Amino acid sequence: MISGIILASGFSKRMKREKLLLPLAGIPLVEHIIRTAQSSHLDEVILIYRNENIKELGAKYLNKIIFNAHAEEGQSAAVKLGITAADKETDAFMFFVGDQPFLSSAMVNILIDIFTDYPDNIIVPVYNGKRGGPVIFPAKFKDELLALVGDSGGRSIIEKHKEELKPVEIENANAGIDVDTREEYEKITGDFKA
Repeated sequence: MISGIILASGFSKRMKREKLLLPLAGIPLVEHIIRTAQSSHLDEVILIYRNENIKELGAKYLNKIIFNAHAEEGQSAAVKLGITAADKETDAFMFFVGDQPFLSSAMVNILIDIFTDYPDNIIVPVYNGKRGGPVIFPAKFKDELLALVGDSGGRSIIEKHKEELKPVEIENANAGIDVDTREEYEKITGDFKA
């Protein structure tokens, strides 16, 4: 069993507005990733939110929607909420960011299939030589994930356990694009094909 956790409770500081609600092909950025996760082979999908509008979007698709009352503590607070809400029998946690709209459910399923073959490894997609998300952490890393602080997410765990990484080259480099700035958003709105 694999639990998908969508981290969608950040403050979009570089964008200076709620980027996850910006439209892309007529659909909010975060809704693209919710749809992708929901239509994949994940056993459950959990949405961690701060903004009520994101909660409403998630409610159209998901049953597990968790408010992050400690979003100011950084990404680690969302990670912990997702793990705590996940099914106790889960074998792994797959973490998504809410602003990666080119990711497809087929790509998510490839990562899930690889985890099935390498259940003790951290599965990390690689786009054009650069590590990205979504990352799958086996449940054996649960305590380390729950001990995270600040805004580092799982990067520190990945660095600590490099010998347990299973990098996966993704041919579609665009799938790794996330949107942090107005310029990045303007660039992808011209590139996006729904």
